[in-house]
Amino acid sequence: MSKYYLNYLDELESEAIYILREVWAQFENPVILFSGGKDSILVTHLAKKAFYPSKIPFPLMHVDTGHNFPETIEFRDYLIKKFDAQLIVGSVQESIDQGRVAEEKGKNATRNALQITTLLDAIESNKVDCAIGGGRRDEEKARAKERFFSHRDDFGQWDPKNQRPELWNILNGKHFEGEHFRAFPISNWTEMDVWNYIKRENIEIPSLYFAHEREVVNRNNSWIPVSKYLKLEEGEKIVTKKIRFRTLGDITITGGMESDADTLEKIALEVSAMKQTERGNRTDDKRSETAMEDRKRQGYF
Repeated sequence: MSKYYLNYLDELESEAIYILREVWAQFENPVILFSGGKDSILVTHLAKKAFYPSKIPFPLMHVDTGHNFPETIEFRDYLIKKFDAQLIVGSVQESIDQGRVAEEKGKNATRNALQITTLLDAIESNKVDCAIGGGRRDEEKARAKERFFSHRDDFGQWDPKNQRPELWNILNGKHFEGEHFRAFPISNWTEMDVWNYIKRENIEIPSLYFAHEREVVNRNNSWIPVSKYLKLEEGEKIVTKKIRFRTLGDITITGGMESDADTLEKIALEVSAMKQTERGNRTDDKRSETAMEDRKRQGYF
């Protein structure tokens, strides 16, 4: 890796740490939105650096759909113990049981959109005024519209046309009671930057990101992992493939890709040749051209 690129990673790290410290300075009760994926793990690592030698001052908030990869939950609990951090869990299953949301039906059913209500309920009940996320502008066109400090109204909704200017790194977190912000400290990072930084810092990540053999089904040009939630359609066959996942969502909607990349070095090399966004194998993003933006307007991550 070139000296220039190392300096560039240092600049991205410095920017992210600045934003995390601004969140701590401007808000009363911020949290880190933690999914167990590489981006939220990276944000947690940066928070550790930003406030070292103190503990991470933010609780980690996880919206548990109940359809997670088992490996993701295991890694989440391991990391919480390692960092001695506080964990807040919002349960989609509880939202369903309470009648707050209705379970989707059909072979492509997902609990992804149901997370919105659970997240907003958790934010309100815990009096969160800023939720720090691992969203990056290169992920998806709706993500590219976000500012570092992204305002949400008192209904938790996002208006991409009503965002505050951020000139000269001046961040404005002022808000009325009931409103809150989302903060995105790694907005300017690319997927390649994330992997090079993870490699440089030797950050632990779930095994799902590395190539491994797994039983899968080919659906919508993606390898969907077999689980107790998967309902096979006529003609679908379970096969064993060596795959890895570029992004981690619900086990029901996250497609894997055939790969031999079983080290960080191989992953970085593989990503450098990719032309499709990492969310290209997420079936929830294929529902419509504006699927992500529609969810974000309602309060999604």
